[in-house]
Amino acid sequence: MADPITDGFSALAELLDEIEEIGIIAQIGVSLGLTLFALVFSRYIILKAAWRVVRRTEAEWDNEILDPLFNRVYIFVLTAGVELTMMWTLGRNDGFYTAVSPYFSAIYILLSASIISVGIKFIVPAAMERYNTNKSVTVTGGNPIVTFVLRGVVGFMGIYLALQEVGIELLGILASLAVFSLIIGLAVQQTLGNMLNSFMLAVDQPFEVGDRILVEGVTGTVMSVGILSTKILTLTEELVVIPNNRLVDSTITNYARGGGDGLGSRVTLTLDIGVDYDERSAHVKQVIMDVAKKCPMVEDDPPPRVLLRELADFSKNYRLYVWISDYSEEFLATDWLLREVDIAFGREGISIPYPVGVELKDKPSPFPEGEAGERMRRMKATRQHVSRIKMLKDEADLEEERDSARTELEVLQARLAEGDLRKVEKETLENDIRALETLLAQFTE
Repeated sequence: MADPITDGFSALAELLDEIEEIGIIAQIGVSLGLTLFALVFSRYIILKAAWRVVRRTEAEWDNEILDPLFNRVYIFVLTAGVELTMMWTLGRNDGFYTAVSPYFSAIYILLSASIISVGIKFIVPAAMERYNTNKSVTVTGGNPIVTFVLRGVVGFMGIYLALQEVGIELLGILASLAVFSLIIGLAVQQTLGNMLNSFMLAVDQPFEVGDRILVEGVTGTVMSVGILSTKILTLTEELVVIPNNRLVDSTITNYARGGGDGLGSRVTLTLDIGVDYDERSAHVKQVIMDVAKKCPMVEDDPPPRVLLRELADFSKNYRLYVWISDYSEEFLATDWLLREVDIAFGREGISIPYPVGVELKDKPSPFPEGEAGERMRRMKATRQHVSRIKMLKDEADLEEERDSARTELEVLQARLAEGDLRKVEKETLENDIRALETLLAQFTE
């Protein structure tokens, strides 16, 4: 019984022999047709089947990986078609084919490394994100740097093997370029530093375009991250350009990610509100608190608080503490709260005082008229006298203590200047001298 596979190969070999007898034009035409068929089959059969599979999954990375992966597969198929055409028409032992064969091998190595790199680009971040899903704190920029290192290793190995395949020693080239690179590096050190730091910013990703950050006392929105500098638009519409060298060495506060897991950070908002001295604190606090709880931008946890902060010249000043869920709504929340507090005060009859000036011919006495006032005056005079005597006594004691400390300090300094002391004695004297100098410093401004 004949084997179907053997029969199929035999028929294919006979067909190829017939094509070879026709001539090289027929061989090239058949090769191009088969290559085109392989490309069409990959594009409309294999790729569509792969899309049907990945669309059934919940993950996003498998949807994103297909297009860049198949772009490399198309190049792989086209290169293989060209090589097989040359092998068939020229023969394996042809001089031209033997000369270009290593270059085809190098292309296959680079394409394989590129396919592996694409897989790392999409699979590793998805795997690490799944690993970090249940963690309360994730390090922003950790995934990109791991991906970058792995892709760098794969890319370097691919280039090294490809160059080795065509007879070029990569390590020798790198060694010959070392001195030249050193000269260029010293000449453009500052520029290269900015470029390298911009690259590190892209890898670490402490912020993205559109984030609000605080760096070197400048608060604003990141407009762009260039090769040499980063541009920040401040809240007052000023464009600040910060070199990447300084940016990398600075402490950066990112309000757009402070909330964790890439969420915007909430911010605390404080508002000072003054009312007339005739108003009751309990009433004022209750009205302000009710307004704060109704604000849609204020968080419930922690709850708003109202505290009496100052008894000023013309008003009692209260301070409202609230948390805003989104840092970008800080100004909107301020407007909403002040507007609603003003309306609530008008509804409740709570007055906001204006500065009032009163002209007096004589300074009013703090004591009442009559015997009661006279008794209070004598009592105050007595207390002032007693306080003055006590203060003089305290000053005398302080002066005596200061003189004693000065005398003792002079004795210890003279003893230390004599020398001929053991190490332990010298350290004890130095400690006592420092203690006395600290005590005397309290008597001076």
